[in-house]
Amino acid sequence: MSDWNKAIIEEFRANEGRVGGPFQGANLLLLHTKGAKSGLERVNPMMYFMDDDRYVVVASKAGAETNPDWYHNLVANPEVSVEAGTEQFDAVASVTSEPERTQLYKKMESISSGFTEYKNKTSRVIPVITLTRKS
Repeated sequence: MSDWNKAIIEEFRANEGRVGGPFQGANLLLLHTKGAKSGLERVNPMMYFMDDDRYVVVASKAGAETNPDWYHNLVANPEVSVEAGTEQFDAVASVTSEPERTQLYKKMESISSGFTEYKNKTSRVIPVITLTRKS
């Protein structure tokens, strides 16, 4: 895990899900995935928004030409765990398809203009993932 992610995770857990810096005031969650090859738990902080009862996250990787590792992990193992605020729960990840993907991506762009920059930096279609709490 990168030192940057580690610091965000520590701050998130120390402050009941709130962090400063570039994520100040943003909805942030910690996504726990199982490594597609290693089977080891991976934890990644990411912005989200709610769509009814689903959490929505975007595999932007800051506009890189490849998808983030966590995306490959959840495609291989869609059973994930989520930390949101002080709560942790199991969820099922689902990659959205069109036209829902574009609709949800536009909503994320309206929340944070960085996602418009990411979209414009890459030739790939950036995946949008929904996380549905298991009952």
